[in-house]
This record gives sequence, structure tokens and C-alpha cells, in this order.
Amino acid sequence: MPEMDIREILRYLPHRFPFLLVDRVISIDAGKSIVALKNVTINEPFFVGHFPHHPVMPGVLVVEALAQAAAILTFKTMKHLPDQNSLYYFVGIDRARFKRPVGPGDQLELKVEITRGFRGIWKFSGAAYVSGILAAEADLMCTLRELPPLPAGDGVEAQRPA
Repeated sequence: MPEMDIREILRYLPHRFPFLLVDRVISIDAGKSIVALKNVTINEPFFVGHFPHHPVMPGVLVVEALAQAAAILTFKTMKHLPDQNSLYYFVGIDRARFKRPVGPGDQLELKVEITRGFRGIWKFSGAAYVSGILAAEADLMCTLRELPPLPAGDGVEAQRPA
């Protein structure tokens, strides 16, 4: 049984289709690391235009999948669920490298380790693998920020995750 199935992942990430890029968490060691999966299918909306004759998952989305895994790891580490009054922002990428294309039928294994947490800024080392072969790697920085209050009656309340 996986450490976290999709129902639990949805409690930790505000993302939804088509931008939810973590399907399952295989293992998580709060305060240290996470291993998660993203199943890449031909039905992904980005394949329509990237590229129709040779579908490739955009590298920025591979890095985003790593950042989403990092967010889950951070919330598990803090023993805190996100709420509608805050967002976990991706604030930096360093040393991003793309080693092989990711395409339909691939399964991304996302491995992320915390390298530092200080004053609300979390730093991570992440790597994405396909069949044990490195596809992409990057150092990431993320932070949790409170959202400003919404003006009453603007209709945005329903758009924030619950």
C-alpha cells in the first residue's frame, strides 16, 4: 500500500487537473525525503502542442512535479495541512538539468530531499527518473506565505482551495 494515495495527496496540494503532477507517494520520511510518482499519459493536455509529431513533457513541468513533491514533504514535516489562507510558493530553481526526454507511457519517479529549512524558506535537492535513468535534476526553493484577505463579495472565495 502506498504511503499516500491520490485522496490524501489532494489534501496536501491545492493543484487540480490539469496541473496536479503527483499521482502517488511511495515513501516519505518527514524532515528528510520523499519518493513520489507521476504517470505520464498521452492524454496530458500539453502533448497537443509539445510536440504533436514527437510528444515530450515540458521540462518545466518535470521540475514543477518535483516542487509539488517538495510541498507534500514540507507539509508532512511541519505536521500542517494547507488551508485557503495560505499558499506554498515555488521561489527558486538552481542547477536545473534535463538529461532525457519524458514522453507518454513514462512513469516519473520523483525523489526530493530537504537540504535546508530556515526562516520559512525550504531548500531541496530533487531528481526525476524514468526506469531508473535520470531524466532531470534541480535544486529548489519554496516558502509558505499567508494570502491577503479577500474583499467581501468579489466571488473569489469559491476559487480558493478548501
